[in-house]
Amino acid sequence: MSEEAAQQQAPGAAHQAGLGALTLGALGVVFGDIGTSPLYTLKECLHASGGDKAAQADLYGILSLIFWAITLVVTVKYLTFILRADNKGEGGIFALLALVPEQLRTARPGMISTVALFAAMGAALLYGDGVITPAISVLSAVEGLQVADPSWASYVVPLSCVILIGLFAIQKHGTGAVGVFFGPIMLVWFLTLGVLGIYHVSYNPEIIFALSPHYAAEYFLRHGWHGAHILSSVVLAVTGGEALYADMGHFGVKPIRHAWLGLVMPCLILGYFGQGAHLLREPGSAANPFFSMVPKGPWTVALVILSSTAAVIASQALISGAYSLTRQAMQLGLFPRFDIRHTAHDMEGQVYIPRINYFLGFGCVVLVLAFQQSNRLAAAYGIAVSGTMVITSAMFFLVARKSWGWSMRRSLLVLLAFLAIDLPFLLANMSKFHDGGYIPVLIGAMVMVVMVIWNRGRTLLGHRFRSRFASWDAAEERMRSRLVTRVPGTAVFMNSNSDMLPWPLVRHVERGRSLQDTVILVTLRTVGDPAVRDQERYEYRLLPSGFHQIIMKFGFMEDPKLLPVLLRAVKRHHIPFEEDEVTYYLGRENFVASNKGQMGEWSETLFAFLHRNAVPADRYFGLPPRQVVELGTQMDL
Repeated sequence: MSEEAAQQQAPGAAHQAGLGALTLGALGVVFGDIGTSPLYTLKECLHASGGDKAAQADLYGILSLIFWAITLVVTVKYLTFILRADNKGEGGIFALLALVPEQLRTARPGMISTVALFAAMGAALLYGDGVITPAISVLSAVEGLQVADPSWASYVVPLSCVILIGLFAIQKHGTGAVGVFFGPIMLVWFLTLGVLGIYHVSYNPEIIFALSPHYAAEYFLRHGWHGAHILSSVVLAVTGGEALYADMGHFGVKPIRHAWLGLVMPCLILGYFGQGAHLLREPGSAANPFFSMVPKGPWTVALVILSSTAAVIASQALISGAYSLTRQAMQLGLFPRFDIRHTAHDMEGQVYIPRINYFLGFGCVVLVLAFQQSNRLAAAYGIAVSGTMVITSAMFFLVARKSWGWSMRRSLLVLLAFLAIDLPFLLANMSKFHDGGYIPVLIGAMVMVVMVIWNRGRTLLGHRFRSRFASWDAAEERMRSRLVTRVPGTAVFMNSNSDMLPWPLVRHVERGRSLQDTVILVTLRTVGDPAVRDQERYEYRLLPSGFHQIIMKFGFMEDPKLLPVLLRAVKRHHIPFEEDEVTYYLGRENFVASNKGQMGEWSETLFAFLHRNAVPADRYFGLPPRQVVELGTQMDL
């Protein structure tokens, strides 16, 4: 694939909404996380530098670090490079994996390739980030009540939990609806940041000199290696960078770039430098510089209400990204089947996944109750983000080198430039592991185990079926030896491998000694593209013995609803098919989970649990349940 082809947008049908509406929606979804970073970033940086005892030179150094982190990580790395690696409009770590050549993505049965494992690791860390982001954003905003009136401190945690529960309750209405509602609010939020920044900078315009990178360099010269710890707080300013890429399929590249360069980045910089200018006038406000930018009383309460609303919206970026990642992981065989609900007709990437929503919501509330304060929760923040940034950089290198054909020198220069930024952030955050940094790592490890076990179980299961029925001819001969009669009717058998007869068909004939006159073998394949054009949707083959084979292709961002494609195929090829009379045969596997199999007892037990709790195949494929027959088999993987 050429670099130019890789950079093309999704087909026009994927983004029917107008650019203005999508840009406004992107404000409410994509930029919520990074947009509310001013609530806590400078406060945490100052805390790491001594709080109100921090020197003025330290303030200049911190602001310089924040500005250059935002510029280099978000504007240069993500907007200029990473967003070019879209898979026909879709983004995220799994879109990068899909762009990697197939030989690097595949492995022998029961194993997962190094590249796929690496991508799964980055995605797993994003789930940890998705749990922490809503918790810290909402807590930071609601803590502003303590600035307005210290007696309200006891209401912070309960109110934060109520807000989080409400946030996850509205997710079923869809990203588009949420974005349209939240977009105007975030527009007000960013304009407020900009106006407050301009107001305070006008009193101390010399703070603008902090834009110079030499202040950042001087900070490290003054503090030595100990000063590198500040990066674990500075990274909070860019925590939403990965969400820009993960949510690209919800709104498209152009709306994201226009919103960032035209509004978000200028207002963010003004917001940070406005806090810095205010600190020059009132150094004692370092405990909470953001809410100190307005007079105490009604103005503080108003800012708390606005920032709380913005914090709720901030959570949306990671929540939407988690939905997209889950859907892609399912299509790539790394997650069991979940119930997916489409929430928009004009944007294919806008989906809602109830189980993931419950998981994230429960985790957020538990974190708020456990940590109580945003500064304690901030210690848990950063490892997941910086770890995913490193993995994204490595995956981009593989795509540029192996798929786009960049020279080794060019690819390596870009990789080293990215890692020169990403690795210091990751190493600085590792020092916070014992102070809460283990939380996202633990969540990521749990997700990672599920991905690896599910992938291994699926591949071993396919390998077992292939070894049981060594060839099509052998399985057909075995079936014919038991077949007594053909009966009127049509049977549809799901077949995971188009080169073999499905085992439910062989078992059906062995036990029933009969078979319908018309047999349709359906194989579903997930391709490396987000979507498949209708004219390439299926392949048809006429087989002996009245068998028809239909191979259906779906993109990794599509729901594999079988019936619409099947009906088009049988109509075009004149296959006997009475929709209400057809019987669909599915296989159901039960696993022994003993030490005799290749997986091992505990691994197979977990795989069996995931298999039992996956969305039933008839519902996942959109089959009428009254016409489905399941045939079971028992095996030890």
